Amino acid sequence: MVALVVVAIVLFWQSLLMASLESAIVRVTRANLNNLMIEAQTDSELSQFTRQKKIAKIHRVQHLVANRHATSSACAFLRILSNVLIGACVVCIAAIFASPVWLQLIYGVLAALVVAFVSVLARPRSVGSDKPLEILLAYSHLASFAYACAPFLHPRKSKSARKTELSENEELEEIHLEQGRAAINRVLETNRFDPEVSEMLHNVLALSDSLTREIMVPRTDMICIEKDDTLEDFLKLCSRSGYSRIPVIGNDIDDLLGIAYMKDAVRATIFNNAALSRPIESIMRKPMLVPELKPADDLFHEMQQTCHHVAVVVDEYGGIAGMVTIEDALEQIVGELQDEHDHTQHGEPRQIGEHKWSMPARTPIAELEDIFEIDLDEDDVDTVYGLLTKLLGRVPIVGSSAVTRGLRLTAVDSAGRRKKASTIVVEPESDVDQTTLESDADSPDSNSTKKEQD
Repeated sequence: MVALVVVAIVLFWQSLLMASLESAIVRVTRANLNNLMIEAQTDSELSQFTRQKKIAKIHRVQHLVANRHATSSACAFLRILSNVLIGACVVCIAAIFASPVWLQLIYGVLAALVVAFVSVLARPRSVGSDKPLEILLAYSHLASFAYACAPFLHPRKSKSARKTELSENEELEEIHLEQGRAAINRVLETNRFDPEVSEMLHNVLALSDSLTREIMVPRTDMICIEKDDTLEDFLKLCSRSGYSRIPVIGNDIDDLLGIAYMKDAVRATIFNNAALSRPIESIMRKPMLVPELKPADDLFHEMQQTCHHVAVVVDEYGGIAGMVTIEDALEQIVGELQDEHDHTQHGEPRQIGEHKWSMPARTPIAELEDIFEIDLDEDDVDTVYGLLTKLLGRVPIVGSSAVTRGLRLTAVDSAGRRKKASTIVVEPESDVDQTTLESDADSPDSNSTKKEQD
């Protein structure tokens, strides 16, 4: 009976230790082991015997980490086997006391369940979670023994297996990321944070999953200036569009020449009015180019390091896919950014004249049709902004105007950091022409002409 008790205690200790090793094996990286190997080889205070012993232990752990999933499964297998054997020992001890068979089985099952519960409950607080490298080095022989006891879990030596081994660090990084998300979710469920803070924490973890093409301004929404335009034209475009950094193009948008900054144009013309006639190429800067598949967090760090606030996104064929700013990456974390010049869009159209309406850009076309009692028959666009964009063939800015079915649409206001047209005035084209004629009739030149005709 004493021997059975000792075996049960040893098996219980082994079960807890296997739980710690199972937790530690998924937290050790190859980079940590390589650094530890360099330290052991260059440490002058270690004797030759101690150095060789430590290096051999590191090699053993490297082999276990190279087969991370198999080692972790082997430790779990040995832990479960220890629990079962503990139940068997308890059954034998109960049989020594001549207990009934049904009571022996109950004792054995309860003992196995208690040990399993303790090992699982103690696992998150084990040394394997806090000091994974230390416990792997200390019990590398036991981990190797567990790995050897489960040969059916060993990976097959094939090309696909080698490819999987090469991506172990990436898989480990994904495991850590998932564990971090789960931990943050558990913390946020306690309601100790504001909803906005909770959303920001989620966005930080999701930033690495976002690609540049998901946060960029597409090429169809880009405002560009041609290389033959002057600084005066550029300043007027900046004033109308609300942008301070505009790409300079040649024959088409794919012929990108550089980026023009409003600060450079103001610096060149503020004390020299003659500079207004200079070509835009005189202040053009070299653009920063980034691939559209670049992760958003890498883009953010690169723009920080290179001190660029705007970059041009290129696709796999070298064409221009869009533009991205450092604020686009920040918005993935903190939400939409607005400054003191941005206006809030109101959701309802309002009448500002007899036949003149001011409509938010997102007003449905169906509502426009109801107000003016016409049928526009536009199936490929849904909003007033989309209709004006389709009519112009480009992104509308303040002052852009187009006519369809006797209605004139004019963009009169912009909002948001991307300066999209936020308010569009809609009125019958005949009213616009009549207003123009009346203003011409009130002018002195028109009055003198009228008298001459009389």
